Amino acid sequence: MSWKNYLKVKYYRNEFIITIAISFLVLFAFTVFLNYNEDRVGTELADPVLQLFFPVDLTWLTFTLIYLSLLLAIVGLIKSPARLVFTIQAYILLLLVRMVMMFLIPLNPPAEMIPLNDPFVQNFSSGRILTKDLFFSGHTATIFLLFLTSGGKAFKIFFLSATILVGACLLLQHVHYTIDVISAPFFGYLCYRFIYRVQKKTALMTGNNNGKIY
Repeated sequence: MSWKNYLKVKYYRNEFIITIAISFLVLFAFTVFLNYNEDRVGTELADPVLQLFFPVDLTWLTFTLIYLSLLLAIVGLIKSPARLVFTIQAYILLLLVRMVMMFLIPLNPPAEMIPLNDPFVQNFSSGRILTKDLFFSGHTATIFLLFLTSGGKAFKIFFLSATILVGACLLLQHVHYTIDVISAPFFGYLCYRFIYRVQKKTALMTGNNNGKIY
């Protein structure tokens, strides 16, 4: 369905507007929470995997993969408004789940961590360097979520590969504990399935698209 036809339907138009509005609110709340979380006292875990090697600074490789993934996601999703809205909703839920998990499980970063400084943020902002947004890995979970919501074999192969590579980079740089990275795809899938079930049920109840999600 094209954007023109999509926005003609009142139900979809309202869903799009509400989704965008909520996404801004959640992103703002998430930013506030991250700063609050940095000041909390956490626990440092004994990670036998990280103890096997010294950290390596892979910041630029990590963010190249992340930003390339986001760019390809935009290219792939912009043609399908329903799929795009679905992905945004799943990402909103992912952020909320991350806030809950980080609140319940406060952690200090690995002792030999090399901070992951976002090249874009650091060049254009005086933002605080975050080190305690640990359980679970948001970067890994987000790219895996893109793998789940993307269409086309080529996109899926890229996002799955990027998920594995980014997860490996985060571990090699000691940015995350092993459990943070390994559990991330599970939470990404959990959010995907929850939104899918809600969307499916809502579509059937309202008769929109005969229960088809996207």
